Amino acid sequence: MESNNDEALDIIVTNVVATFRTRCHLNLRKIALEGINVIYKPEVGKVLMKLRKPTITASIWSSGKIICTGATSEEEAKLGARRLARCLQKLGFKVRFSAFRVVNVLAVCSMPFAVHLIDFTKNNRPIASYEPELHPAATYRIKNLKATVQVFSTGSLTVTGPNVQNVASAVEHIYPLLYECQKPRCK
Repeated sequence: MESNNDEALDIIVTNVVATFRTRCHLNLRKIALEGINVIYKPEVGKVLMKLRKPTITASIWSSGKIICTGATSEEEAKLGARRLARCLQKLGFKVRFSAFRVVNVLAVCSMPFAVHLIDFTKNNRPIASYEPELHPAATYRIKNLKATVQVFSTGSLTVTGPNVQNVASAVEHIYPLLYECQKPRCK
């Protein structure tokens, strides 16, 4: 994506959330006692397990459902999920890695200009909302991409979507709308 002065926008993925199933029952107490980098939360009925490479935190339920957070790409999320399944196999569970899917991607991006949020919200009224008393950013929801963009007056964006491709498409979609509402530069 290029702006008028040939400045490329960097979209930095900060978190990828993925889920998968082990297709077997997991004894959380056994994982807590024998596993490494584990936090047992019996009041919630889950175990948190952390991996160092890739840096991932997994919420493990006894049903065999696992949610992995903290990866910075879809590939890293899958690698971390597979490593986690291997750790559980080494603890003696008959784990079969299945139903892996990326459920959420969080990314940040900075526009090369500041944005006038009130104008942006007025121009995109049904889709954009801005409540300065509640949150400093305007919220723009793109239904067909299932993405949400938080637009700050500094030009910073926080984008959430179901996958990296949708997040990139959301930034491409919103860029011309933001460009119309940029604040004049002070000199």
